Amino acid sequence: MKLEMSIGVIACVLGFTLSPDATYAASEFPSKPIRLIVGFPPGGGADQTARVVADELGRQLKQSIIVENRAGAGGAIAAETVARSDPDGYTLLLGNTGSMTINPAIYRQLRYDPLKDFVPVGLVAESPLLILLNGTSSYKNIDQFKTAAMKAPGKVNYGSGGTGSIGHLTGALFSQNLGVELTHVPYRGGSPAVTDLMGNQIEMVVEGTPIGTPLIQSNKLKALMVTSDKRLNTLPDVPTASEAGMSDFVIQVWYGILAPAGTAAPIVRKLNEALNVSLRTPDILKKFENQGASVAPGAPQAFTTKLQDETNRWKIVVKDARVPLQ
Repeated sequence: MKLEMSIGVIACVLGFTLSPDATYAASEFPSKPIRLIVGFPPGGGADQTARVVADELGRQLKQSIIVENRAGAGGAIAAETVARSDPDGYTLLLGNTGSMTINPAIYRQLRYDPLKDFVPVGLVAESPLLILLNGTSSYKNIDQFKTAAMKAPGKVNYGSGGTGSIGHLTGALFSQNLGVELTHVPYRGGSPAVTDLMGNQIEMVVEGTPIGTPLIQSNKLKALMVTSDKRLNTLPDVPTASEAGMSDFVIQVWYGILAPAGTAAPIVRKLNEALNVSLRTPDILKKFENQGASVAPGAPQAFTTKLQDETNRWKIVVKDARVPLQ
């Protein structure tokens, strides 16, 4: 009797860990394709990240990972879709800095809670941002750009992946630090903004390295700076913010996989283990390095801590940048 009570107490404490249904679900999982929802258009940094990791993760799980784009509202549409999905491990979100830690500071009526409606599976990768110009631009450095912007307050514009995106906020901080007035032009994702930059429809774009790196290497774009603390091996000629005269301007975009709240712990653990193995394969390491990004394998708990810390950080940035609530 005492033994039965002890086992019962242990099972209550461990919850899902010893749940027969959860254990069975994990042993059978996955038995069908998994959807990985991305909140941004095809071709953008989030989309590229999802597609890099999906193939290898599918191989590790011995099941197809289908990338599905649901763009809009800075990734909020995709996040809400996943938050309302069945917590069975078959619908996952590729969240990022914007959708999970900036949106709560931007939107008055966000229809999901990043800290309550999801279970973090694991971080995927991190990468800095680039201050991009058209490849034919006459500006060779930040000082030249600043001089031109000061002569025409508000007439120099910059594009980003949308209002409240990390590109928008970084552009606002860039403008403040330079002491110039730039006009923000929001797009439904970074890829359309870069397309207009290459067509000389706008003068500057703040975007991540997955999109910017190959275009700089092909001379279609040039970069005034990168928001990392050291130069990138893939872009050795692009100065850091510090080298360009801006202190305290290290900004990283992160991407991570999340499941709906209530997903069984054994399933989350299985997904995390497969993800970490995927991120350490030579092919994945090389692909992310070529994009100017670095993989970020780790435990779900580490991802949870990052979500909490980043949420607090971006609330302050949004306030300091005086970004209006949506």
